[in-house]
Amino acid sequence: MKSPQLLRTSALAVMAAITLLGTVGVSVAHAAAPMVKTSAPGYFRMMLGDFEVTALSDGTVNLPINKIMTRTTPAKVDKALAKSFLKSPVETSVNGYLINTGTKLVLIDTGAAGLFGPTLGKLLGNLKASGYQPEQVDEIYITHLHHDHVGGLLLGGQVAFPNAVVRVDRHEADYWLSQANMDKAPVEIQEFFQKAMISVKPYVESGRFMPFDGDTELVPGVRSVSSHGHTPGHSTYLIESKGERLMLWGDLMHVAAVQFDEPGVTILYDTDSQNAAVQRKAAYADAAKQGYIVGAAHISFPGLGHLRANGKGYSWVPVNYTASP
Repeated sequence: MKSPQLLRTSALAVMAAITLLGTVGVSVAHAAAPMVKTSAPGYFRMMLGDFEVTALSDGTVNLPINKIMTRTTPAKVDKALAKSFLKSPVETSVNGYLINTGTKLVLIDTGAAGLFGPTLGKLLGNLKASGYQPEQVDEIYITHLHHDHVGGLLLGGQVAFPNAVVRVDRHEADYWLSQANMDKAPVEIQEFFQKAMISVKPYVESGRFMPFDGDTELVPGVRSVSSHGHTPGHSTYLIESKGERLMLWGDLMHVAAVQFDEPGVTILYDTDSQNAAVQRKAAYADAAKQGYIVGAAHISFPGLGHLRANGKGYSWVPVNYTASP
């Protein structure tokens, strides 16, 4: 007969073997699980005074940054990207911003819908995921009429925001909605005109397209600020509540890894690259001096942060993540 001590030792050995086998089995099962390869819903929420700000992702798109930046060289762009552990093409965010003032629901830019490739067009779905419906949007303010900012006005050729008024600087509307300007433009630029015209046409026809002139308070706490250069009527939007401020830049800048260190670097899509650089430098200096929050259409989602002067350039400091604004 085996001793009690030997029996206990044998039992422990069996239990250990069973545990080991179970662990191995579980590990194999986990390793075989398919990769999900998707992220959380593309919205981020914060408070600005009494206003609720929701950043909305339209998705990301790969851009050949070293081929489309101007007033620089591809080698310099590659070097700047490498400092941020990036290389061209760069997966680039397309962001919009929803402002709930308590009395108005205002959307700044609408994303691309289907006008800029299959990886974009997620803004409307993310707006719904964030707890809002497109029917609730009262006003839509467009920074400029490039199709990655205005395409989301339509869904399947129909109005996506049935109760919203659409507003943009009059210089922008006069330029991009002109058949004469399109006819004079290079062939490769004509699609910008066509897509702008298609996107706003139903709102024009229903009397809900209302251009404004320059710096204008559009609703209490939301003001347009002229920043012409990237396009003829490009506008930024100042959001202010209880002394807290957020400046939404649109395409005042595009590539954080390049243009914060070198504000003079421009992009192929600028209508007036010289003035675009002037506007960017002034905006950078003001944001760093005043310390307000900035939101940008193509900084990595949610594209919200502060600017800090750093020698001749600037450093980007993203806002702190919050789950309960």
